[in-house]
Amino acid sequence: MASNTSKLALVTGGSRGLGRNTALALAKAGVDVVITYRTREIDAQDVAREIERLGRKASVIRLDTADVATFPEFITTLSEIVKTTWSRDRFDFLVNNAGIGLASPIAESSEAMFDELMAVHLKGVFFLTQSLLPVIADGGRIVNFSSGLTRFSLPGYAAYAMMKGGIEVFTRYLAKELGPRGLAVNTVAPGAIESDFGGGVVRDNVGLNKMIAGQTALGRVGLPDDIGPVIASLLSDGTGWINAQRIEASGGMFV
Repeated sequence: MASNTSKLALVTGGSRGLGRNTALALAKAGVDVVITYRTREIDAQDVAREIERLGRKASVIRLDTADVATFPEFITTLSEIVKTTWSRDRFDFLVNNAGIGLASPIAESSEAMFDELMAVHLKGVFFLTQSLLPVIADGGRIVNFSSGLTRFSLPGYAAYAMMKGGIEVFTRYLAKELGPRGLAVNTVAPGAIESDFGGGVVRDNVGLNKMIAGQTALGRVGLPDDIGPVIASLLSDGTGWINAQRIEASGGMFV
């Protein structure tokens, strides 16, 4: 991927989990990275230093993807950083990763929980992407995160999966409307991953972990290292003709 050396990616929620792994996978592929964080500034700075140890440039910006009112200020800050650090006015790749994990049976789900999920996973992604369109380079790429839970159903995840289903529809519409600019847009849908997402339930609940492993063709639960390289490969030079697709990276869950 040597030809990617001048590319620049923005990864939201890059301080931990899949966002961190994606940022590092991109750096290993020769891509410079701007990562955002909401509360974990120290962790985000650690990721930036690790990216720099890999020989790439990195920058860190605070962003609450649920707070649409802050997006104009974020765009201004991002544009200034891109100009001063990279001497350019646009970036190439947007990875909409930032998210929260909330689960509850339908009968017990509160309006507040539903609204929080929607603000981060659906409304926030829609309007952040909209806000960033003027500063994404023509011919660039966008990757949105969905979930295996839009294909298979597990009790407690209805609201979360609804938001991710909306993201899959949004991806197709983005691809259609941004096609004239040469922008390819895809969705990556991870299966269950051992991380701190959702309180680390998949990682720490031995019974759940064993159940998922038993329902996965490759015989184990996914790791962050299974996902970041998928994103990096989607943003490499040889995959530009993949567009408007949902790509599940689950090791073959429930097949």
